[in-house]
Amino acid sequence: MTVTAGGLILHAPAAQAATTGDSARTSTANAATAATTGRSVKVTTARSAKSARIARQKAKASTAVAVAKNQIGDPYRYGAEGPGSFDCSGLVQFAWKKAGVKLPRVASSQFARARNKVSWRSLKPGDLMFFNGLGHVGMYVGKGKMIHSPRTGERVRIDKLGGWRRSSFVGAVRPGL
Repeated sequence: MTVTAGGLILHAPAAQAATTGDSARTSTANAATAATTGRSVKVTTARSAKSARIARQKAKASTAVAVAKNQIGDPYRYGAEGPGSFDCSGLVQFAWKKAGVKLPRVASSQFARARNKVSWRSLKPGDLMFFNGLGHVGMYVGKGKMIHSPRTGERVRIDKLGGWRRSSFVGAVRPGL
């Protein structure tokens, strides 16, 4: 059998080989495109997963801040975990628990066990801020303020982060990430 291809006359076995060669080249090109696309899909998927994780953390942080704000006016009581009265670490533990995040009980453990450390400049609402050699913790609520349960005789309140707080700042963590 004879086949005409582009002005050339080919016999059947040669025509089949030429056609097979073209399809092999096309298959190779398609495989290369698929491999490249596969890599970009993996990168896009990883970015999407990270974005989703950050969005979930932000939603949890918003819940934790709202819960903590609802405790404004509750009295400080050493070792108290609420509801009704809190010490500093009990307040942030209670708020984050309501947001679905488990935290250790005491401030030093809350700092030590958290993987996501944050600088003063990178603070976002919901971040836990530690002071006085890890002896005190509060929750950043935004706009240069934090909510905390200060000490015996005081009540849960929001304070500005002024000079003294800045000088006694040890570090901060971002729970729920």
